Amino acid sequence: MTQTAWAHLPNAKHIDWVIASLKVHPEKWPAANNAAYNAAKNAAWHAARIAAWAAAWKAASDAAYDAAWTAAIDAARSAARSAVTDAAYYASRGAILALIAYDDCAYMIESEVGELKIIAAFGDQRAILLLPACIVLYSMKQRN
Repeated sequence: MTQTAWAHLPNAKHIDWVIASLKVHPEKWPAANNAAYNAAKNAAWHAARIAAWAAAWKAASDAAYDAAWTAAIDAARSAARSAVTDAAYYASRGAILALIAYDDCAYMIESEVGELKIIAAFGDQRAILLLPACIVLYSMKQRN
């Protein structure tokens, strides 16, 4: 198994899952992103992205985090482009960003969608950014 540039991060297995799900089910990401965006509304979504970018850039001052971010985003872009469209890539970026910026957020992906929507509605930036991933995971579980 190849070691990824983000393998040292606490949320590495979840970043791997996001990228893998883009390859297998790219069609799920744009719809999940739209549902999450509607739940979180415009202002909260942008505030969460800005805060996570700031946290990621702070973490990226460490060369290892910078390499992890670049590699994970490149892998997500490659998975999305080879599968469907850029919409899947853009939908997954927030989840990858949150997983890199916030070490304590991975459990949110496996949360109940309704619970995570409530947390997002209260402005939790991690929940806002991870809601699409939670929706995708939930929809995949429903198929099985």
